[in-house]
Amino acid sequence: MSTLSSPTKTAEGRMSARAAGALIVLCGAIFLEGIDVAMLNIALPAIRADLGLSTTTLSAVVSAYVLGYAGFMLLGGRAADIFGKKRVFLTALAVFLAFSGLGGFASEGWMLLVARFVTGAASAFMTPAGLALITTNFPEGPQRNRAVMIYASTASAGFSLGLVAGGLLAAIDWRWVFFAPVVLAAILLAVGPRLITDRDTGKVRGKFDIPGAIALTGAMLLAAYGITRLEHPGESTEWTIIVFAASAVLWLAFLLIERASSAPLVRLGILRSGALIRANLGALLFAGSFFGFQFIASLYLQELLGWTPMQTSLALMAIGIDAVVAPILTPRLVARFGNVRVILVGFLLALACYGLFSRMGFDWTYAAMFPSMLLLGLAFALGYGPLTIIATDGIAEDEHGLASGLVNTAIQFGAALGLSGVSAIGAYMLGDAISPEARLESLRVALLVPLAAAALGALVMATGLRDRDGSRRQAVA
Repeated sequence: MSTLSSPTKTAEGRMSARAAGALIVLCGAIFLEGIDVAMLNIALPAIRADLGLSTTTLSAVVSAYVLGYAGFMLLGGRAADIFGKKRVFLTALAVFLAFSGLGGFASEGWMLLVARFVTGAASAFMTPAGLALITTNFPEGPQRNRAVMIYASTASAGFSLGLVAGGLLAAIDWRWVFFAPVVLAAILLAVGPRLITDRDTGKVRGKFDIPGAIALTGAMLLAAYGITRLEHPGESTEWTIIVFAASAVLWLAFLLIERASSAPLVRLGILRSGALIRANLGALLFAGSFFGFQFIASLYLQELLGWTPMQTSLALMAIGIDAVVAPILTPRLVARFGNVRVILVGFLLALACYGLFSRMGFDWTYAAMFPSMLLLGLAFALGYGPLTIIATDGIAEDEHGLASGLVNTAIQFGAALGLSGVSAIGAYMLGDAISPEARLESLRVALLVPLAAAALGALVMATGLRDRDGSRRQAVA
C-alpha cells in the first residue's frame, strides 16, 4: 500500500498532531464566522442606544456583512483556486481581524457599515478557502470525512454559542462583540501558517472575473438599499426609482459579463436546472424570513420588554436545537421522504413560528414565546441542509462547487433582503410615533415580511413535489 507524504497521515491511519492542529485552525475560522453574526444580533439594541442609529441603519449594520459575503462568495472560491488556498485563507483572516477591530472603535453609523461590509467580504474569501483546505490537509476516506463532520458541527456550534457570548459581551460593552473576534483571529493567524499545508505552488494561474464580482455586489447592494428607501414612499420617489433601475442595469451587466467572460464566476447554462433555481429561491426566502425574524425578536425583547442582552441570548438559544436535530433526525427523514418534502415541512414550521410570534405583547412571558423558538430551530434543521443538497441535483460533478456557491450566495442575499424588508415596513408603520404601543404594532406589521417569505418558500418547494426521482437520488447521496 502506498503511503502519503502529507503530514496528515500516521502509520495507524489516524490524524497526526499537525493535522489535528490544522483542523483546529480551520474550525476556529468557521466558528469565528458563526459567533460574529450571532453576537452582533444580540448587541443591536445596545449599539442603537449608544450611537443613536435609526432602525434602517441598524438593520444595515447586519445586512452590510451579508451583502459583502454574498457579493464576493463566488469570487472567493475562484481566488482560492488561482492564488492558493492557504494564501487566500490567511490573507482574508488578517483582513477580518483588522476590520472587526475597526468596527469596535466606530463612533458613527457609516464606520460600522464600512467595517461590516469589508468583514463580510473577507469571510467570503476565507470560508471557501478554508473548506478547500480540508481536502488538502486530510486524505480522502475516513480521516477527511471525520474532519468535514467536525468542521460542519463547529459552524453550527459557533452560532449557538455566539448567542450566549453576545449576551455576556454586550452586557459589558457592545464594542467587545467586535474585539472578541479580533483576539480569536489573532491566535489563529499566529499558529495557522505553521500548521496548515497547501499543495499549491503559490503561482498565480487562471483568470479573475473582477468585473463580474463588482457588478453582482453592486446589484445586490442597490436592491437592498432600494427596499429600505420604501419606508418613506412619498419622499424622493424619483431617487428610489433610480436606485432600483441602477440595480436592474447592474444585474443585466452581470449577465452580459458572465456570457462574454472566458472564466466567468457563473456559467449561465447552469441556470437551466429547475432544481437549482428552486433551491436558490428557497434558500433566499428561508434566510430572509429567518434573519428578519431574529432582528424583530431582538428589538422586541430588549427595547419593549426590557430584557437584558443575556436574557435575550438565552431566549434565542432554543433555536440552536438544530445543531442536535440536523445530524440525527434530518438524514433519516430525507432518506424516507426526500429532500423536497422535508424542506417543505421546514417552511411550514417556520410559518407556524412567525404566526405564533405575531401575538407578542407587553405581558408575554418566555413560556409564551418558547414554542416559536423551538419551531424555528426545527425548521432550520429541516430546511438548511436539504436546500444545499438539492442545489446540486442534476448538476455535473465538476460544477458542484459552483452550485454550492450559488446557493450560499442566495442565502446571504436573502438575509439582506429580509433585514431591509422588516426595517422598511417597521419604520414606515412607526412614522413619527414614539409610544411603546406604536413600536409594538410596527414590529407586528414588520413580521408580515418573514410570514410572506415563508409562505412563498413553501409554494416554491411544493412545485418540486413531482420530482420524486431526483429527490430520492439526492436522499441516497
